Parts: sequence; C-alpha cells; structure tokens
Amino acid sequence: MSEYAHPELVVDTVWVAAHRSDPNVRIVEVDVDTEAYEQAHIPGAIAWDWTIQLCDTVQRDIIPKDDFTRLMEEAGIANDTTVILYGDNNNWFAAWALWQLKIYGHNDVRIMNGGRRKWLEEGRELMTDAPSVPRSTYTLRGEPDFSIRALLGDAQAAAAQKSATLVDVRSPDEFTGRILAPPGLPETCQRGGHIPGARNIPWGEVCNEDGTFKSAQELRALYEGKGVSPDRPAIAYCRIGERSSHTWFALKYLLGYPDVKNYDGSWTEWGNLVRAPIERATA
Repeated sequence: MSEYAHPELVVDTVWVAAHRSDPNVRIVEVDVDTEAYEQAHIPGAIAWDWTIQLCDTVQRDIIPKDDFTRLMEEAGIANDTTVILYGDNNNWFAAWALWQLKIYGHNDVRIMNGGRRKWLEEGRELMTDAPSVPRSTYTLRGEPDFSIRALLGDAQAAAAQKSATLVDVRSPDEFTGRILAPPGLPETCQRGGHIPGARNIPWGEVCNEDGTFKSAQELRALYEGKGVSPDRPAIAYCRIGERSSHTWFALKYLLGYPDVKNYDGSWTEWGNLVRAPIERATA
C-alpha cells in the first residue's frame, strides 16, 4: 500500500487484528445489510446504521453537525481517536462514513482494506455481542469541508460547461438505463440513463477479487485510460452516493487527485429531476 498517495488512510486486516484493543482505536462497521453486524463482527467493533445514523432523517442530507457530534461521543470517539471503518460490499458505506468524517474534520480515519469480506475469508476472530464503550467528549473544530461534496448545481455545471469530469460508478446496465437500480435496492428514480458526458467506470473495477484496492499503477491506468486525469476536477456519482464515495476515496487518497467531489444526490436526484437532460448511450 506504500505506493498510494496517502497510504496512511488504509490499513490491512493484520494491522486491525493487532490494534483492535488499543484504547485510542475505535473500529466501526458500516454495512449495506444493516443486520450483518449482529450475525458476527470484529471483536470490539461497534456498528453505525447508515439509514438513520449517517443521514438527516427529516430532509435528504448528510448527518447534521449536532447529530454528528452526538454520534461520535456515543461511539466513544474523541477528536484524537483513530477511527477504522469497514463494511460489506467492499466498503461501500464505510467509504461513505469516511467521507462524512472528513467533511466534519476528523483527522485520523482509515479504511480496512478488503472490508468485512476479507476478515471473514481469512477466518479471523469474530464475536456477536456489541461492546460497551465509554462516552467521549467531541468538539467540532472549524467549519465543515464542503469542498469534497458536489451538489446538484456542481453536477449541472459539469455537464453543461464541462467544468469537471463526471465519473458514473454504477453498473453498465444502470448507466445505459436498462435498469433503474441494482436488484433488491429500493431507492430508485423516474428515468434511467446517465448525466450527459459522464464516463462509466464501475466502482468494482477499483477492487481485486478479495475486495482489496488495486495497486496505484492499476488504478491510474484504469482512470486515465477513461479520460479521468488529475489535472481536471472530478465529480463521482452513483445512485445515492455510497458507491461514488468509494470511488472518491480511490481518486483522492489512493491516487492523490487534488480536486475530487462526491455527488451524493447522484442518480436518485438527477433521474427524478424535471427536465434534467439524460443520455442513454452504451457504456
């Protein structure tokens, strides 16, 4: 992992196994399947439910800052705590959680490479009970960093003015409009297709068979081969923002792209927007 632009943001399962009991380390599991944690998890890990704990439950938005502070304190996370995030589906929602922690300025947050799948496949120790963690004190420092977030206007400008490269990380069938959402996932849209001018680079192409990230050389060839280069701003999007946060992480922290944003409104916003332009060309 040393070839990555920011290798300090990725830890392997060996590191987690060795440090999971450190008092200044908090391991957090964030899954697509919110019941997976209860079946078995890394000893000492707590769980965050993305459907209610990592979003505003009244209006569609990321977690509000007061709720974020409360979440961190209830998780026993202080400002200097090392937070290790992992989850299922090769860390979709773990990356989404990391993106939000970075918005709110948490300094030391990392992804466990390979996620839940790799830990299970290696036959490492598991537990079913949720640990009891002492409440901490957490203070937000400075203003949120919204430079890593794209809103609708940013995506519209990228499409109309070519101000940024749009990276659609969904499957080719979603990109072309053959399907509106992956099977079994409820959040959908009125129209299928993609934002005009977007490049289709499915999120899964970032990973090896075991769920770990590909090398920096492989990632660079993947993105630059599709016209996504570090000399232009990039905006990643998917359906609701979780898969695109995974790509945002790869571009920003593994390759070191200086200007990358995650458009979390993604296709459930664009595909429901009246008169929004849509393309349905092949991927």
